[in-house]
Amino acid sequence: MKIGIIGTGNIGGTLARKLSLVGHDVRVANSSGVDGVRVFAQEIGAEAKDIRGVVSDAEVIILAIPLPAMRELPADLFDRAPLEVTIIDTSNYYPGLRDSRIPEIDDGLPESAWVGRQIGRPVIKAFNNALAYTLAELGLAEGAPGRLAIAVAGDDVRSKQTAMQLVNQTGFDPVDAGSLEDSWRQQPSTPSYCCDYDADTMRKALAAAIPGVAPKKRDELPELFGKLGGNPSHADIVAMNRKVNAVAGHPSPQNME
Repeated sequence: MKIGIIGTGNIGGTLARKLSLVGHDVRVANSSGVDGVRVFAQEIGAEAKDIRGVVSDAEVIILAIPLPAMRELPADLFDRAPLEVTIIDTSNYYPGLRDSRIPEIDDGLPESAWVGRQIGRPVIKAFNNALAYTLAELGLAEGAPGRLAIAVAGDDVRSKQTAMQLVNQTGFDPVDAGSLEDSWRQQPSTPSYCCDYDADTMRKALAAAIPGVAPKKRDELPELFGKLGGNPSHADIVAMNRKVNAVAGHPSPQNME
């Protein structure tokens, strides 16, 4: 497929690398322009573009930029994109840590529903509830024991199936998390968020989410990370997430090393 990726940070860069490796026609863009992304694109076998070039003729568009940066995209960016194009939002909302407050989200609008309003297109939420290290290093072949899962939420059946196919190709079991309205269940500080769960436990974690609880826990993250010290390991972060957002019947290990 022709896949355009806007953003080449930890998530976007990893997705570009993995999807290019499995044979997709990948185009990448970031805020530095074509020259700023050219070396990376050549390294992974992708094509460097500006953001309009990434969107043009794409079958899938992946938005891998901070959530507030959605406001900075050109208002007409998707005007010429086919209506059937699959748009995947990977972003998360971290007010106080990185992002300015967004009243609509604070009032309960799911993050990716807000993104859809900003760009004027429906989106699929995926690749947001895995840590960057997980996405880059912990993928396994389909059917492998212990394969981890990633949640996928959205309203369009075909686009959701496309996103789930890409999740599988990057090394993870896709779990259908419901409609875009349900995507709050995979947002930061929910039981399914960045806990390195397999598919069965991911489904339980999605079901265990309680409306209104996650934002309060998310806003406590600076204090929680402070307790982990200056350079927490991946295992430390996963263990913290599992402890704070425990799933009934699933152990919360104190030490995952």
